[in-house]
Amino acid sequence: MTIRLGFTFLLLVIAYSSGYAQQPPYDVYPAAETPYYRVRYEASTQPGELSMPVKYTIWIPSGVDTLRGVIVHQHGCGEGSCKSGLTGAYDLHWQALAQKHRCALMAPSYEQPKELECILWCDPRNGSGQAFQNALTDLGQMSGHPELTKVPWALWGHSGGAVWVGTMTLLYPDQVAATWLRSGSPVLTPLPDHPSAKVIEIPSKAHNVPMMSNLGTEEGYTVKEGRFAKVWPAAQQFWKTVRSDGGLFGVAIDPLTGHQCGNQRYLAIPWFDACLSARLPQHYSQPLLNMPPDQGWLATIEGKAWPAAAFPGDDTEAIWLPGESVAKAWKVYMDNTEISDATPPPIPTNIQVSGQMIRWECDADLESGIAHFIILRDGEEIGTVPENPTNRFGRPLFQGLQYSDTPVQPLQKMEYYDSTATDGNSPTYQVIAVNTVGLQSN
Repeated sequence: MTIRLGFTFLLLVIAYSSGYAQQPPYDVYPAAETPYYRVRYEASTQPGELSMPVKYTIWIPSGVDTLRGVIVHQHGCGEGSCKSGLTGAYDLHWQALAQKHRCALMAPSYEQPKELECILWCDPRNGSGQAFQNALTDLGQMSGHPELTKVPWALWGHSGGAVWVGTMTLLYPDQVAATWLRSGSPVLTPLPDHPSAKVIEIPSKAHNVPMMSNLGTEEGYTVKEGRFAKVWPAAQQFWKTVRSDGGLFGVAIDPLTGHQCGNQRYLAIPWFDACLSARLPQHYSQPLLNMPPDQGWLATIEGKAWPAAAFPGDDTEAIWLPGESVAKAWKVYMDNTEISDATPPPIPTNIQVSGQMIRWECDADLESGIAHFIILRDGEEIGTVPENPTNRFGRPLFQGLQYSDTPVQPLQKMEYYDSTATDGNSPTYQVIAVNTVGLQSN
């Protein structure tokens, strides 16, 4: 069953009459108005189908006649992470990546109640894989982009979401352009504490898919005990198994975090940029391209990297990286996550003044996103938006950041109310964008 945004009242009635409905605030999501589209599917009682409701929100970049791919931003397990999924498609930084490569940006939100196991959705063989493909069909029809059913997928996932994207990669290697696994891996061996988790094998075709396993140092790498201590052993097994057969697999350890995502986007986005630049064909009807073998770099877990031809160790035990620029960023990330950016952010456009309200538009800086905006009146600074940008999970961001790397609600607007403006004057306003390394747009 598909319920579209216009049937809001019916959607809520059905959701709350179900034993598997999320409770507030996890049912509060931003409006899906063009260029955003949303579908929602109810829980199924049929074997092999998804046993909990799910929403899919997608953003379509402007000026794109035919999409070349879809970037999927998949949250992790539990009600809190499901809340993160509500805003994933609205992330300006990830939209900048999607816009560059003429891709849609999609964010699922599984309405997982406490009484159901996460494996019932994070293993796509339990119905979420088919629900995802159904959503591509429905959202393609809604948005006027029926090619969504055929375009390649770029998959990012956190925690249980990493289990989902990793398993989808192994199930559909010909469909996946690149995969980023933050704090999770597909199930390669039986799990005694999760007997319902089904083991999956690694097909040879998956070795052509660039994959990156990214985790916090406190997830079993340096901190060997605790709730997430098994993340590193599972990631290490996946990495070594794929690399032993020559697969394109990398590892990036965040030295500052545990299970939270931290500053990973400043490596993930340039990594995807490199992989999508190399692999996406000009038209979705063409097969994915292979990564150029002469551009890859190899590295050690200690943080040293070389061009692949110059790597001094055993290639099958190395970390694979898609090129020199990513290798340089990776080394900084492994040290302190403070990846730099030498280019200023885009200049805000379409500045409009209505009374004392100033509104504008601005794309995010592809390399480092948006930290805040500075508002000038007649050349003098009068305020910033947001007034005090914060982010307890990493660099301060204009949109803030939730646990699973998505904007906070309510979504921050590009607007400023000039409460000190004097009646009768016609001031000139200017808006300056500041990226997360402090560079200004002008």
